[in-house]
Amino acid sequence: MNGSGKTLKGARFVAYTALAAASLTAGKFVLSAIPNVEIVTLLCAVYGFVLGAQGVLATCIFVACETLIYGLGPWVISYAIHWPAVALVFWLLSRFIKPSRVIPTIVAVIMTTSFGVLTALVDVGLFSGFWDDFGQRFAIYYVRGAVFYVTQIVCNALVFPLLFKPAANFLLRCFEGQPKN
Repeated sequence: MNGSGKTLKGARFVAYTALAAASLTAGKFVLSAIPNVEIVTLLCAVYGFVLGAQGVLATCIFVACETLIYGLGPWVISYAIHWPAVALVFWLLSRFIKPSRVIPTIVAVIMTTSFGVLTALVDVGLFSGFWDDFGQRFAIYYVRGAVFYVTQIVCNALVFPLLFKPAANFLLRCFEGQPKN
């Protein structure tokens, strides 16, 4: 490959990664007025499924952008673990299945449920070393946020069967015939 081919490939990589990260940030912002109704899980999943490592990178950039916009807080730990994990899990899933409705929905619901547990663990102070009455504090915190966790789970249980397969297929068609980054 000549020099211009490498430049074009690099430019595509940067452009696709930037577009994916920007759409994650914009998608979160657009739905931010509705508590725990979100599109980020779907987008992270689709980008991981279609773009692989590049989708994971775009998700990491999204987390960094969110931190720059909203500042540091305990939520950054949850975001830094969860969102790249979603992209990574769907990248691995892409090696075994074609875009479908059922399996990605099941995986998304499990991952969304784990996000509620992870955020509760982080917020209660799992990583802070405060172990006195940890189980009781965790239970109270988790039950108090259950309405929000259930909302997020139901949102993804409805969105994934409707949008995952068409979105993944659309992006796969967009990238047909282009060199794999």
